Amino acid sequence: MLILIVEDEAGISRFLERGLNAHGHGVLCAYDGEEGARLAVQEPVDLVLLDISLPRLDGREVLRRIRFRRPNLPVLMLTAKDDTQSKVGALDAGADDYLTKPFVFDELLARVRALTRRTDQPESSQIKSEGLRIDLLSRHAWLGERRIDLSGREFALLEYFMRHSGQVLSRQQILSAIWEYDFEPNSNVVDVYVRHLRNKVDTPERPSLIQTVRGAGYRFDPACSR
Repeated sequence: MLILIVEDEAGISRFLERGLNAHGHGVLCAYDGEEGARLAVQEPVDLVLLDISLPRLDGREVLRRIRFRRPNLPVLMLTAKDDTQSKVGALDAGADDYLTKPFVFDELLARVRALTRRTDQPESSQIKSEGLRIDLLSRHAWLGERRIDLSGREFALLEYFMRHSGQVLSRQQILSAIWEYDFEPNSNVVDVYVRHLRNKVDTPERPSLIQTVRGAGYRFDPACSR
């Protein structure tokens, strides 16, 4: 996921960038409202972290411009004020959620996950990629015209890979997303399920759809199978 940070305090921006990068997200940074508004509408960002108090253009005006051009783009507003009026003002301006500074990074991650779960649903019930197709309602998968039999966990893993196509996903990210709790550090459950999934979705004449990124994790990369 590509996240835009619009924050004029360099220390906070670097803190957010490092934390988001560590969890597998791409990051763009803007340090004033004008640049933030431009990047939000011109770049393929999936979510915006937007400070209210910004030079050149305040956060509410940035949000107004975003809503005019990209009405469905999730925006999490960052505010230094904890009073009810400021929070209500952020939501009334069109923010999807708000977070008061200072905040705990894990809470920010949880809110990001909640916003993307809310907005990352496809317009249809299917996700397609390079001849591979999954149906989110029936929980069935097909490779070309051939139906693939997947267990519930295998389907969830494939869906997660396809929703994050091209991104490097660490084993810990996958554990948290699919199993929703942490295994012991030496657990190989992710590797086992990836192996099962490869046996079902890969074809002998092409490279695997699920690439191993040494020291980092896995990447679902349909381009490699062409």
